[in-house]
Amino acid sequence: MKKHLISAISIVSAVSALLFLAGLWMVFEDQQTKTGVKTETARTGNNTSKAGGTNEITITAIGDSLTRGTGDTAGKGYAGYVADEVKKKTKKAVLLQNNGIKGLTSSGLLEQIKQPQIKRELKSADIILLTIGGNDLFAGGEALDHLNTAYIEKLEKPYLVHLKQIYAGIRAVNKTAIVYHVGLYNPFIDLSEAKTTSAIVRKWNFDSASVASDFPKIIYVPTFDLFEQNVNDYLYSDKFHPNTAGYQLIGERVASLIHYREEKAK
Repeated sequence: MKKHLISAISIVSAVSALLFLAGLWMVFEDQQTKTGVKTETARTGNNTSKAGGTNEITITAIGDSLTRGTGDTAGKGYAGYVADEVKKKTKKAVLLQNNGIKGLTSSGLLEQIKQPQIKRELKSADIILLTIGGNDLFAGGEALDHLNTAYIEKLEKPYLVHLKQIYAGIRAVNKTAIVYHVGLYNPFIDLSEAKTTSAIVRKWNFDSASVASDFPKIIYVPTFDLFEQNVNDYLYSDKFHPNTAGYQLIGERVASLIHYREEKAK
């Protein structure tokens, strides 16, 4: 009786051990598979070359809510529409890395580009998209209560310092990718202060473009004219951010400046 009991216990123990090992093997295989996917994804992203030597084009987008795409019901934002247009110009795969943050100011972006992950993405980029300055200037609409030269200059001075540092930070990690800095439009162009706000936005854009001109391969892309007429047709319900049609306009404007030439096979 005892021998049969011992044998039964031994068999049960052996089966349990086999099941445990089988389960452990399945978990290990699952972990290996997941790790492989992550490694392949990272490898693919890092393989993109500014010389065009791989089969991918990497677009890295940084900036505020305009980069994030706030107000676009399609969820793409202008960066997504730029990527769509670039896909039409190349046979290569287009990878978009969107790091936009709603409410970001120039000081916040300056800190963001110092982050290791963002630096890696900027380094691997073939095209860099950038929006910044709207929150520095409008501050959630507060600027409308202080439409005077002294107040605006007080806002602009640190912004221009930060902008120069942002450009320098990008160029420190990537000297070859063209940077497309999307300029500001005037969302308040149909209000009674339209003449004043338009003058402020135009000067802000002019001064920003002047800073951009001091750096190689940084293009300041104008958008003011896109919203100058029928502005409400292109604004989201918050009357500040673009809607889907507005983002498409911006995306098409930026993409029109991107000229990509495929390398011919030798």
